[in-house]
Amino acid sequence: MSTNDAGAPAALLALAREWAAADLDPQTTAELEQVIAAAETGDAGAAEDLADRFDGTLQFGTAGLRGALGAGPNRMNRVVVVRAAAGLAAWLRAQGHTGGTVVVGFDARRLSDVFARDTASVMTGAGFDAVLLPRTLPTPVLAFAVRRTGAVAGVMVTASHNPPQDNGYKVYLGGPGQEGSQIVPPADAGIAAAIEAVGAVADVPMPADGWQVAGGDLLEAYLDRAAAVAVPGGPRDLAVVLTPLHGVGGDVVVEALRRAGLTDTWTVPEQAEPDPAFPTVAFPNPEEPGAIDLALAAARERGADVVIANDPDADRCAVAVPDPGADRGWRMLHGDEVGALLGDHVARRAQAGGPPADGAGAAVLARSVVSGRLLDRVASAHGLAVAVTLTGFKWISRVPGMVFGYEEALGYCVDPEAVRDKDGVSAAVLVAELAAGLRAQGRTLLDRLDDLAREHGVHLDDQVSVRVEDLGLIAAAMARLRESPPTSLAGSDVVERTDLAEGSADLPATDALLYRTADDSRVVVRPSGTEPKLKAYLEVVVPADPDDGLTAARTTARERMARLRDDVRAAVGLD
Repeated sequence: MSTNDAGAPAALLALAREWAAADLDPQTTAELEQVIAAAETGDAGAAEDLADRFDGTLQFGTAGLRGALGAGPNRMNRVVVVRAAAGLAAWLRAQGHTGGTVVVGFDARRLSDVFARDTASVMTGAGFDAVLLPRTLPTPVLAFAVRRTGAVAGVMVTASHNPPQDNGYKVYLGGPGQEGSQIVPPADAGIAAAIEAVGAVADVPMPADGWQVAGGDLLEAYLDRAAAVAVPGGPRDLAVVLTPLHGVGGDVVVEALRRAGLTDTWTVPEQAEPDPAFPTVAFPNPEEPGAIDLALAAARERGADVVIANDPDADRCAVAVPDPGADRGWRMLHGDEVGALLGDHVARRAQAGGPPADGAGAAVLARSVVSGRLLDRVASAHGLAVAVTLTGFKWISRVPGMVFGYEEALGYCVDPEAVRDKDGVSAAVLVAELAAGLRAQGRTLLDRLDDLAREHGVHLDDQVSVRVEDLGLIAAAMARLRESPPTSLAGSDVVERTDLAEGSADLPATDALLYRTADDSRVVVRPSGTEPKLKAYLEVVVPADPDDGLTAARTTARERMARLRDDVRAAVGLD
């Protein structure tokens, strides 16, 4: 293959020029032309950049599309989005949908509105009734809209909690058997194949109008439903500090809380308005260190009862509470702690004849396989079933009879009849209702966690996460663990080794390994589905001695977790 003086292949330069000529966006066209010109003049960095932009195509999977904005097939841009929309439309038609509604939503990230309008245009040109949400709104509103409108599909343009340079494209399916959930296999492969079959973007019909813009009644209906997860007439005296982390959830969460009767809400002003640059955080994810520091400072100053933080598209919900034993008096609850609290809250309602399960049979609490097992014991205590699924709400949301589902990464589905996905807005309402009820009794969320620990044992959860530049390192680490699995962890023999890649009657195959020790500690190791990370999910369980209280059990759990963390890092071998 011939090259220029900088070593950029001539074929790559030709491919890049061809892409620039067909690009739909003048900005990305100009951007790519600058990179081409620099590569042609011997700029090694530009040549490397160009090679990365054309190193394959951004792959469509069960998470849809997600990647950095920019020109080229390995970036998020209008060409990639139009091809994705055209492929989705073709796949829907192949499934027998010759028409029907497709709802399209978008967050406040760069170009989200443009990608959403392009998608509405493509769907209209393909014969579908496209409905565009009226403004930047949380992902749960889109998921709600798919079910409420009886849509055949929904598209949400968002990169959730990814870095500022990213954007993404998430697909939901409607109708029997889908019920407004995110796509799962084999739909992902079918849509990906249809995208591959799309020809030139210039040949994709894209009318300038013809789609509808949803009226305000859709958001009103969502807000009423989110507020209704709080039972009317209960205590409402609670001071909340809220941060949407520069995302689109701020005004929606405040209004949902207000409609539920929770009016003492103060939003962190520096993070209140949507801003795609996310200027006050290094990473727009409430789990990341420092992300909610402004909210915690405000809570200390204002004497708040609870802090609620949403990620940028408001499908996740983080909770922080006053804790005298924590640094500076506040700490963020682990996702498994919030999952257990909300699961127990919903279970008590179900046991008392609350909202019925969505579907026949007994009410079910659901969690992902990497989430904590305290929920299992809560379900058992209330006479409810528990279901364990693969990671991701595309799986959790499909559990028949589910009344509550969660995953440890701050995702909670508290009203599956309305939203078949994690919903940080309705979860915020339910958290606030629970906290207000406890406050009226002179108690806190931490007190309720103590109750659960006394009843079911101390469940301590943690995570080891290793970010890599070379994805091959993750594959190599998983191969090492399969070839030479640990025989003991934290001084306890490994008594169960499960390779989830083999699948089972309960779980489809996935690239993950599960270990359980004789003292009932558990480790699940898996590659991240959305980031270049290898993750290990750790859980230690220590029975609580009624005579000693929880102090001794928690001390033992922390010591055991420290040893477990060290052993897992050594076994993974990526530090």
